[in-house]
Amino acid sequence: MLTTAMQRFPRLELVPVATPLEHLERLSQHMHCDIWVKRDDLTPLALGGNKARKLEYLGADALRAGADCLVTAGAIQSNHVRQTAALAARLGLDCHALLENPIQSSQDCYLHNGNRLLLDLFGATVEGVDALDAPDEQLETLAERLRGQGKRPYVLPVGGSNALGALGYVRAGVELARQIKTLGQRFSALVVASGSAGTQAGLCLALAHELPELPVIGVTVSRPAATQRPKVEGLIERCAALLGVEVPAHLQVQLWDEYHGPCYGAPNEGTLAALNKLARCEGLLLDPVYTGKAMDGLLDGIALTRFAPGPVLFLHTGGTPALFAYPPATA
Repeated sequence: MLTTAMQRFPRLELVPVATPLEHLERLSQHMHCDIWVKRDDLTPLALGGNKARKLEYLGADALRAGADCLVTAGAIQSNHVRQTAALAARLGLDCHALLENPIQSSQDCYLHNGNRLLLDLFGATVEGVDALDAPDEQLETLAERLRGQGKRPYVLPVGGSNALGALGYVRAGVELARQIKTLGQRFSALVVASGSAGTQAGLCLALAHELPELPVIGVTVSRPAATQRPKVEGLIERCAALLGVEVPAHLQVQLWDEYHGPCYGAPNEGTLAALNKLARCEGLLLDPVYTGKAMDGLLDGIALTRFAPGPVLFLHTGGTPALFAYPPATA
C-alpha cells in the first residue's frame, strides 16, 4: 500500500540502491548482544547521510515548481544544509542558507571546517543569524527578499522535515523491512537519532505498516521527549494524510531523552565514549551531534537491559564531516 501511494510523488534518484545492513561483530562480542547497522551514512550525495532521502522528494518538488534557488537553514555544521547545497550545485540552482551557532563556539574548526567548509565548495550563499528561534518565518522573510530580486526560491524547512521530506524515510522504512525479511532476523528494536523528526516519523509510519513488531526508538539530540513527541507525531499524521493512508492504531512514538545534553550540537562524555568505541571496535565513524548521542543511547540501553531479547539495529544517519569541526573534543 505504501509503495503504491508513494508512486504519486516524483523523486530524484539520489539513493538509487538500498544502503547495506552490516553486522558489527566486534562490538557485538564486547556488548554480548548482536548489533547491526543500516548504513545511511553511505548515501551517495556529498559524503552521505540521511538528508539525501528527504531531498529526493523536496528536490523534485523544487524542479516541478520552477525554482531557481533552494532556501534553507540550520546550524553552522548542519548536515542538511550541506547536502542541500550539494543538490543545488548538481541541479544548477543557487543555494541560500541561514546559519546559527547553537553552541556559541568561537573555534576556527567549528566556524570554518567540516560541513561549513563544504558549503563554500558547493557555492552556497550563507547568512548568519543570532538564533533560528522562528525558522519558518525567518526562511519566508529570506525567500520574500529573494523574490524581490527576481528570484524563484523554494523553501526547505530545517532538516528537510515536512510531510513531503518525511516520504524519504517512509521509502527507507519499506526498503529496510524488505532487507530484514530477506535477512531472516527478528530485531528487538531500531534505534535512530531524533532531531528535526522527519527521519523517525517516516520510519515509524512505514514500519508500523510493514513490520509492526519492530519498535522504533528515537534518541533525542536537542530537546526532551515532552517537546519532541508532538513534533514526531505531527509529522506522522501529516505524512500519512499526504499519502492517503491510515496511521496504525498500534503505532506509539518511543523517545529516550537522557542523552542529548548539554544542548544541541554539543557532545557529552557518553557521546564521545560511544564515538571512540565504534571507531576503535569497528572502524566505523559516528558524529558528535547525532549518531554519537544515539549510539550512546543504544549501548546504555543494552547495559541497562532496556531492550527485549534479540539483536538491536542502529540507523546510521551520517554526519561524519562534523568530526572535523570538533577535533579537541573527539581526539
